[in-house]
Amino acid sequence: MSTLNKYTCQLSSEEKIYLAANLNETDEIRPIKIAEIRQWIIQNNDLHAPTDDFFILRFLRACKFNVEKTKSKLWNYYKQRANLPEWYSNRNPFLPELQELFDLGVFLPLRKLDNQGRMIVIIRVAAHSPSRHKMSDMLKASLMILDVALRDHESVTIYGVTSILDLDNITYEHVLQLPPNVIRNLVHAWQGCYPVRIYSLDFINAHRFVNTVLNIFRSFMNKKLKQRVHVHSRDKLKLHETLPKNILPKEYGGTNGTIKELSEYWKHVVEENQEWFIEEEKYKLTLIK
Repeated sequence: MSTLNKYTCQLSSEEKIYLAANLNETDEIRPIKIAEIRQWIIQNNDLHAPTDDFFILRFLRACKFNVEKTKSKLWNYYKQRANLPEWYSNRNPFLPELQELFDLGVFLPLRKLDNQGRMIVIIRVAAHSPSRHKMSDMLKASLMILDVALRDHESVTIYGVTSILDLDNITYEHVLQLPPNVIRNLVHAWQGCYPVRIYSLDFINAHRFVNTVLNIFRSFMNKKLKQRVHVHSRDKLKLHETLPKNILPKEYGGTNGTIKELSEYWKHVVEENQEWFIEEEKYKLTLIK
């Protein structure tokens, strides 16, 4: 178990009001629920997970402080890691195949949050070459960045994430890398495993032939997530009209640097966290149920 680190609330009164109204979290109930989940982790011999306050708090907030849902999400989080070693093991940021994908900028959280405190993530679905890059490596690189980004931004645990999935330049070869079992696992990660609430999934630059794939995505989603999916054909969604220009890169109509600069930033971040990724792999399920 990790060293016990106490959570010190430094949120504004407005944020606390939002938490109470939307996530069922108050200063009084927070330590009680954290202690309850911690005790469950400690008593569960099959689950080896961190027990520090903020780790647990992230899962509680994602489940609106429903203890049973929190236990289920936390269990699923480690179960998926055990079942998909090609996504979650050997997460060495200096592996050549991962370095290439970091350089391409396939998964890019913006460095600034939007006006609602949400993290905006641009996923460049077709930035890689299917003949050269495995989908499992693309997902591994993406999830490494996501793990660090979620760890370091408390606001995101409160207000959630908006994902922009850019389908520009997508080909049939890209689509063939997404069979139903991969799509099912991806959707399960979004809605059943990760300690984050998705505010919206916006597919942009969508071509007609990807509708079949998008329908498969929808088939694995619960009703709530389906309602948060929006598909935009080319030029129908101008991000700079819906998001602040000062958080977007130039290629998306913004003023905050370039895709190359954003890619270099996240590559540096994951490289700096090499030891953290090694430590994270020690947490796991020892018995799959």
